[in-house]
Amino acid sequence: MDRNQAIGFGLIALLLLAYSFFFSGTEEQATTPQATEQVANVEQAPQAADVEDDSVAQAQRAATLGSFATAATGQEQTITLENQNIRVTFNTKGGQVEEVLLKNYKTYQEEPLILFDKGSSNTDIAFTTNDGKTIKLSDLYFTPSEITKGTDKDVSTQVITFRANVGNNQHIDQIYTLYDETFQVGYKLDFKGLQGKVSGKNLTFTWTDRIKQLERDIQQNRAKTTVNFATVEDGYDYVSISEDKEEMIVEEPVKWIANKQNFFTAGIIAEGNFASAILQTETNPADTTIVKTLSSQALIPTQDALNGNAEFMYYFGPNDYKILKHIGDDFEKNLDLGWGIFAWVNKWLIIPAFDFLENYIGNYGIIIILLVLYIKTLLLPLTYKSFYSMAKMKVLKPEIDAIKERNDGDMQKTQMETMKLYNEMGVNPLSGCIPMLLQIPILFAMFNFFPNSIELRQEPFLWANDLSTYDVFARLPFTIPFYGDHVSMFTLLMTASTILYTWSNNQMNAQMQGAMKFYSYLMPLIFMFVLNSFPAGLSFYYFVSNMVTFGQQAVIRKFVDEGKVRAKLEDNKEKRKDKKKTSGPSFTERMQEAMRAASEKEQQKRTRNTKK
Repeated sequence: MDRNQAIGFGLIALLLLAYSFFFSGTEEQATTPQATEQVANVEQAPQAADVEDDSVAQAQRAATLGSFATAATGQEQTITLENQNIRVTFNTKGGQVEEVLLKNYKTYQEEPLILFDKGSSNTDIAFTTNDGKTIKLSDLYFTPSEITKGTDKDVSTQVITFRANVGNNQHIDQIYTLYDETFQVGYKLDFKGLQGKVSGKNLTFTWTDRIKQLERDIQQNRAKTTVNFATVEDGYDYVSISEDKEEMIVEEPVKWIANKQNFFTAGIIAEGNFASAILQTETNPADTTIVKTLSSQALIPTQDALNGNAEFMYYFGPNDYKILKHIGDDFEKNLDLGWGIFAWVNKWLIIPAFDFLENYIGNYGIIIILLVLYIKTLLLPLTYKSFYSMAKMKVLKPEIDAIKERNDGDMQKTQMETMKLYNEMGVNPLSGCIPMLLQIPILFAMFNFFPNSIELRQEPFLWANDLSTYDVFARLPFTIPFYGDHVSMFTLLMTASTILYTWSNNQMNAQMQGAMKFYSYLMPLIFMFVLNSFPAGLSFYYFVSNMVTFGQQAVIRKFVDEGKVRAKLEDNKEKRKDKKKTSGPSFTERMQEAMRAASEKEQQKRTRNTKK
């Protein structure tokens, strides 16, 4: 460094020191109102440019809208209606629903449950003008009216109208009605005075819904999420649940369309009907932020809108049978209660009992226990009959063992002689199975009730944080195929109790031998793998049910004297000897004869094959 450079750096250092000393108050001056105003003006400059750009965009949009250009400009803002259950937000640009908050529910992460939002869901309606332009309501700006309150069928309402003025007393009105204490929003579309400007038979309603994860188990979410719908003629139907892209074209009139999730549904019901619809579902397994993408395209008759008859009802709410059944048109089928007799068991037997208990008891684990006691009490006569039938088989076990030993592995001969013994003793070998078969509708009804019962959602019991999904007693550091990476204690208890129940039955059932006995113990182990990821409420129900049944059998055993059962069978044997003299062969005898004929035919076939 030469002399001049050294002097220069020294002067710069002195200037910096002097600046910091004499101008230390400039930080305070920066906070004065004048300085703040200057900063504000600097920040507003880009906004002014944005406004100018937006004005250009609006002008371009107006040029493409033709006779609807007067509605191409406006101020975008949001308006909110809310009742005790939902808060619905509308946007004046398009006049459509922008967000729906369910006020009494949370996501699995304890966040507010927003069922519909502009980031993941949107609806729109498109129509064709007489000059061939296609216009969407989202292209237009609507002016909101004042919110008015009234009543409709004794229900308090809030009504708001969004109007897009076209000129010459012509306008598009979208009228929304929020009903008090419901999850329903009425919607009316009225193309006032536009008969000469709108062409085509139909308007096109579109709804795209990228379903967000609301529950912990995304696999269960995906398995329960699809587009349901009902046609005017055939009623309820749905798009196949699959991870592949599914599409269904419905050419007949459609009454309603619903984006159905595990526990919640967003749907639209037509007062008249949609002319037709195209419905799609698509899953991206690699995307864990979106459960499924549901898309609907439905046609609204143009004349309905021109005549002010295009009326609909939105539903944004839970899959609760008590709520859905009042909507009508099979809309309650968005709650999957099973098919056929299983649905009837849930509707007329399980749900009324569950609702009754829910009115008096707040702990859902206790409700499940009482539900088991209720059902087991109803089934007690069948349980007694089944146990008594097994007692008959047990007292005949010595004779059956002797038949097996005498025939030394000849299964056909053993079966024939066993049937003969049953016939002599007046025992129906199916009498123990029939009571069990009659219980199957209730057994399978529970497979639909618990996984879809919103009442159990986020309800804790013992170590389970949520009875509507699997309980995690322990988390595994690895994944077991078909089992998972967690241990469900309720599933283990259910498995252990089922094995205990099976062992108890096998002690009574003389027919349960060899491979049949092996498979009777194998089935509970298979169900342990199957049900490990099923709702904890279901596993807990089966565990309690097994224990109650085991207890019932222990009590029944005290009232069933095997000695008396044997004496009864001997008495039957004598009576049947006398009956044979006056009547034809019994059903068991006919079965025995058929088996003997089949045995002889098989023996003849073997003989012919041997000679060849």
